[in-house]
Amino acid sequence: MLSRRQTLALALANGLALTDTAARAAGQAATPTVKTPVSFEVPPGACDCHVHVIPDPARFPFWAGRGYTPPVDPPESLLALQHALKLDRVVIVTPSVYGTDNAATLDGLRLFGPQRARGVAVIGPKTGPAELDALAQAGIRGIRVNLEQAGVFDPAASAKALDSAVQQIGSRPWHLQVYARLSVIGPLKPQLAALPVPVVFDHFAGAQAALGPDQPGFGDVLDLVRGGQAWVKLSGAYRASDKAPDYADVTPLARALVAANPERLVWGSDWPHPDSTPKPGRKPTDLAPAQDVDDGRLIDLLATWVPDRTTRDRILVENPKRLYDF
Repeated sequence: MLSRRQTLALALANGLALTDTAARAAGQAATPTVKTPVSFEVPPGACDCHVHVIPDPARFPFWAGRGYTPPVDPPESLLALQHALKLDRVVIVTPSVYGTDNAATLDGLRLFGPQRARGVAVIGPKTGPAELDALAQAGIRGIRVNLEQAGVFDPAASAKALDSAVQQIGSRPWHLQVYARLSVIGPLKPQLAALPVPVVFDHFAGAQAALGPDQPGFGDVLDLVRGGQAWVKLSGAYRASDKAPDYADVTPLARALVAANPERLVWGSDWPHPDSTPKPGRKPTDLAPAQDVDDGRLIDLLATWVPDRTTRDRILVENPKRLYDF
């Protein structure tokens, strides 16, 4: 009898969509994070542009310097999520719990295959050209730059981190996925606009929904998006808002971005919704339960933010195809 992993690999190698039968054979009949069926017609080729995979830590150990420890969520669960949300493509992002070790992400990319998956890696200053070339061959199309770590109150440190990342990318057709807050993005606007590689801000560029589209720094993001100088992931609505489950105060942010330039937007679930927020008494090695998020309801928000089907299909299909080279 085939193991769950062998069943998954066989289905993906043959380019098969995950059916309910195949899901049960893989040991994952449904994903508990999809509680509400998707209410709109998801177009063929639609892509979830921001997920993580957390396989067995016995095979893929966590980084000793991590800030939290997430539950295990292997590629089998991600495939079930794709099936439940009627998605055909996915972008796997290396989470902070692995440091600069991208092995878990690369394993996910191998299992899903080049027709279905791309990745975003985290690299260090010692990551050399040969390793970068190997990452590109495996399906990596960008690197994640954490400007929070570079120095929230030091724009010079953040500027240096951006320059170093661009130098490491070299001539590779990759992008920088930037994790930062608006107070960091604003002072870096001229540099970001002039970078020779695409810039992608994840999670609404760190905007806070309660402050609305006029909050300081969000106008700078809109300018960059409007000018085609930056992309934004419409992802992690629950990171921008505490108004669960519909996060209504995120809608003005999303619509402002769509009005600025819908050709520079992609959508992501941020599955499996890790909770990296420090908790009193919780050590980094203690299990940090994932956030309770309904992924069906989460993708339905896109239909509220972008009621025009043509524009929504562009965000789900055409934009990811260009950005991630599907």
